[in-house]
Amino acid sequence: MMFDRSLARRFAAATIVGCALFACAVRTVDPAEPQTINVGRAIVTAYAFSVFEVGVEAKTWDSVGLKLNVASFKGDGQLQQALTAGAVDFGLGSGPAMGYHSKGVPATAVAAMYGAPTDMAIVIGNNGIVKSVADLKGKRLAVTTAGSLTDWLVHELSRRQGWGPDGIQSVAMGSTDARLAALQSGEIAGSVQDQGVGYLLQEEGKGRVFMGFGSFVQKFYTHVIFARDDVIAKNPDEVQRFLKGWFRTIAWMKTHKKETVRIASSVVGSPESVVSRLYDEDMASFSTDGSWDVASIEAVRKSLPELGITESEPDIKSMYTARFVPVKI
Repeated sequence: MMFDRSLARRFAAATIVGCALFACAVRTVDPAEPQTINVGRAIVTAYAFSVFEVGVEAKTWDSVGLKLNVASFKGDGQLQQALTAGAVDFGLGSGPAMGYHSKGVPATAVAAMYGAPTDMAIVIGNNGIVKSVADLKGKRLAVTTAGSLTDWLVHELSRRQGWGPDGIQSVAMGSTDARLAALQSGEIAGSVQDQGVGYLLQEEGKGRVFMGFGSFVQKFYTHVIFARDDVIAKNPDEVQRFLKGWFRTIAWMKTHKKETVRIASSVVGSPESVVSRLYDEDMASFSTDGSWDVASIEAVRKSLPELGITESEPDIKSMYTARFVPVKI
């Protein structure tokens, strides 16, 4: 990934300047007021990334003296640019994005967030082209971008079927809307998506979830939490409070399904019936204290050269820090 410094500056100008003055005002007027921090997520439509807003309503962020200024992006690339620009201090991104630290992005993964990709699936239409996994050989599956997690999942599935990495063709199509349009037109056989998209299509009679990826990728990090290196160095207490607030929110979610589904539904833009299914299927994959599993990190590390994020497998120590975990809430 190449980082455009002018783009980084635009991120800084557009995202941080306005909130910086407000944040400073909060800190200088009354030290008892919560500290405003800038946070970001790679996408807004995934259930796993709705935790920010759930914590606001549950008041778990209040309990650690933080107020969140949330920005949503259109993928890992934009999130990493925002971290580079200083537009956000903490970010929710994919496991493979841990490789960008060795490429010069000044942000490190500070806590495990979500394990194997149980929330990712192949979504198909109602045209009957795909009826079994064997039918995927030689077919085209849409992904977000080349080198993304969705791209890697396609090639990994192909390898595990004995077809080599390119036995299934991955086609980079960007946004969810573009991929679903191609699915409906028959341009592609399926699309790798958050499984909630498939459930929504099923409710609308336009498609369904064909298969999930959690069944064959069992050691991996789908999502992790990043912090800027300067925040880690200069404000470690801020990192600790953010993580404490995050994992207090996860604990609250596990005992408040109805409220969580309602809040998350409004964030991701899906009906509560869909989000309720996601809650039941996904909550077990959320880490409860951020602790790292070395085997899962190794699986991510091995994926990085194939994804094109790094030329070779980076030093594992450059990918994450265990300084702040496990988190005691």
